Amino acid sequence: MGLSHPEDYAKKAVEQGAKALGMTEHGAMHGAIDFYKACKKHDIKPIIGSDVYVAFNKLTDKRHQIDNKRTRAVLLAETQEGYENLLKMSTIAAMEGYYYKPRVDWDLMKKHSKGLIALSGSIWGDIPQAILSGDMQRAKEFIERFQDAYGKENFYFQLEHQPNLPQQQTVNEGLIQLSKEHNIPLVASADVHYVNQEDNLAQDIVTCIASARNLDDPGRFSMMNADYSMRDPQLIIDHFKDLPEAIENTVKIADRCNVDFDFKTYRIPTFPVPGEKSDVDYMRELCYEGLITKYELKEKGVTDQKSVGDSDDPFVKELEERLEYELKIIIDMGFVGYFLIVWDFVKWAKDHQIIVGPGRGSAAGALVSYCLDITTIDPLKYNLLFERFLNPARISMPDIDLDFADNRRDEVIEYVAQKYGRDRVAQICTFGTLAARAAVKDVGRTMGISFVEMNEFAKLIPDKPGTTLEEALEKSPELVE
Repeated sequence: MGLSHPEDYAKKAVEQGAKALGMTEHGAMHGAIDFYKACKKHDIKPIIGSDVYVAFNKLTDKRHQIDNKRTRAVLLAETQEGYENLLKMSTIAAMEGYYYKPRVDWDLMKKHSKGLIALSGSIWGDIPQAILSGDMQRAKEFIERFQDAYGKENFYFQLEHQPNLPQQQTVNEGLIQLSKEHNIPLVASADVHYVNQEDNLAQDIVTCIASARNLDDPGRFSMMNADYSMRDPQLIIDHFKDLPEAIENTVKIADRCNVDFDFKTYRIPTFPVPGEKSDVDYMRELCYEGLITKYELKEKGVTDQKSVGDSDDPFVKELEERLEYELKIIIDMGFVGYFLIVWDFVKWAKDHQIIVGPGRGSAAGALVSYCLDITTIDPLKYNLLFERFLNPARISMPDIDLDFADNRRDEVIEYVAQKYGRDRVAQICTFGTLAARAAVKDVGRTMGISFVEMNEFAKLIPDKPGTTLEEALEKSPELVE
């Protein structure tokens, strides 16, 4: 995806009159959702894919000075199954195939090829590399590999519009010749890493930051030798005017690719309720048991749900009213199963002497959480609001933050994985971003400016978490100077 934000790519595509926009991250799928949302927001059809790193041999091979070599291939999700296959390959590449880069291999690509369209890739692809080395026999061998894995109807030669790169011209000529010999369709593409041409320096600096190099390092990788912006589509059309089928195939592929995400349906695993009870009845039963225990209602002669309802005690009435109010909202919003799942693994942890935190965040405002012993803070005692946690006017998944003893946290995760299946349990990744001060220091270092000078400059940015450079300019006159 490169330097720019998905929103900026989508806006530029609209300005250029495009109907579809494709994104293929190098070896990953991290930006797919943000890209999809940005395209949908601007009424652009998103084409989701990955520019995968292909291992020299097997993805599990990690031999020094041998398996750090790799090639590339572009895979596009034609269907939902194709998208899921990309996710599977991306996960395996990162967890099992990582050696300098997350890598797949041909066995993995063939196993997860359904629903995908394959392109021969940039100049770093196997076929382009064979063309550059003059080994056309090797190029033909990889044509057979692609067609064997993805089918003849799902494999295209990828031409790129980079007139300033002689290597790319050599590759394009070779692909055109092979296309005639083997009847393989051509598709025109553009290698884009930022929106506007003037963004090239920013892209170069980001590349330096990522590789811990300076701009004046003569041996570093740089993309300043060509234009990697979102160029006018007419330039590409004109460049390939003698190959109209290559332009037509970009439209055909865009029409074929149809991946849609459903962000409204919650796919919570089903909690196995004991006996013949419904999940609603079971949760209500557990809540009333907890209510009686937590508030020591047996001392008031209240021993079960019925006696709670029959009680004339004002405090008991207040408890019942609050509990039934919360239960109704939870039931109406369809989150009963979620609460039972959380109750179950918290109970399991406590039964196995694993320390669980008292609860934090808005979940502590729910009497249901307290009665189920998910949290141990009395929301009535501290006047905590349930509506901060769940609000029927703003339907969203409940978010219960829990803390487990760090030396036994894995046991809780393993319990949940065994109970619901490993394919229904995931850990959430965190993406690190550069805050304004850190960004300024990193850019200064990359440009060769002294640490002392950049440190003094960075101090002019307000030290408030989340402050952007735009906000800093509004609040700091010294920074503006």
